[in-house]
Amino acid sequence: MNILKLAGDAGMLVVLDGRIGCTEYRSVHGTLDAFHRFVQALESALTNVEESDGSQCQSNVRA
Repeated sequence: MNILKLAGDAGMLVVLDGRIGCTEYRSVHGTLDAFHRFVQALESALTNVEESDGSQCQSNVRA
């Protein structure tokens, strides 16, 4: 699961604020409506992951 893609698909703006070495610093901006869509998409994605392999859930949520 790519939470940055979920945020973008929900209508939020994902900004690369900077990069130091291999580490990227990002911020996410949007309306409350977009945030609500993001939360719904995240809940749906987590439900789908729980129905599949639970061990995969932990590594993908952190990514």
